[in-house]
Amino acid sequence: MGDKDHRKVVPFSRDYRRAPKFDMGLPPKRPQRKARRAADPVRYLKRVIVLSTAGLFILPTVFDAVIGFTKTTADAAGDVRILRVVDGDTVTVMTTDGTRRARLAGFDTPELFSPQCPAEAAAALQAKWALRVMLLQAGEVKIVRDGEDRYGRLLIRGFVDGRPLAADMISAGHARAYAGGQRQTWCA
Repeated sequence: MGDKDHRKVVPFSRDYRRAPKFDMGLPPKRPQRKARRAADPVRYLKRVIVLSTAGLFILPTVFDAVIGFTKTTADAAGDVRILRVVDGDTVTVMTTDGTRRARLAGFDTPELFSPQCPAEAAAALQAKWALRVMLLQAGEVKIVRDGEDRYGRLLIRGFVDGRPLAADMISAGHARAYAGGQRQTWCA
C-alpha cells in the first residue's frame, strides 16, 4: 500500500456515522412526563405537612401577634398588652412589671395541656380559638386585676366592648361559670 492509499482510509468512530445535528455529543435527554410527577404521592404528602405546620404554628402566632399589636388595654396599673392566648382561660400579658401569665377569672374552659380525654382536647382547642377570635374582633378590651392565684398567675377579669368576657365565653358554649374550688370534668 502506498502513501496515497493510506490517506483514503477513514478511521472508524461512532461519531462519524451520526447525523450532523448530533455532532456536539449525545442527544439531549427527553423531559419527563408531568403526569407521573403530578400523581406522585410524596409530593402531596409534602404539601400536607407544610400546610399542617402553617396551621399549627404559624397561623396561631400571627393571630396572637395581631392581637398583641392592635389591642392595647388599660387597667389601674397602666397599659397592658395581651401577647398570647395560651388556652381558653389563660393568656400571656405584658404589663409595666414585665411579661406574666394571667388567668381570666369567672369561667373555666377545658384543659389543653393535660386533657383527660380526646373530647376535652378538641373542646379546649375550640375554646382557645374562640377566645382569640373574640379578642381580635373586639373594638375595646378592658382588664381589671383581681390579684394572683395559687400558681402565681395574675387573676384578671376581661371585658370586651363593655361586656364581660366570661359571659361571652359561657354563652358561646366554650366555658362554664367558675369561682374557684373543685373543677368539673369535661369528659362525658
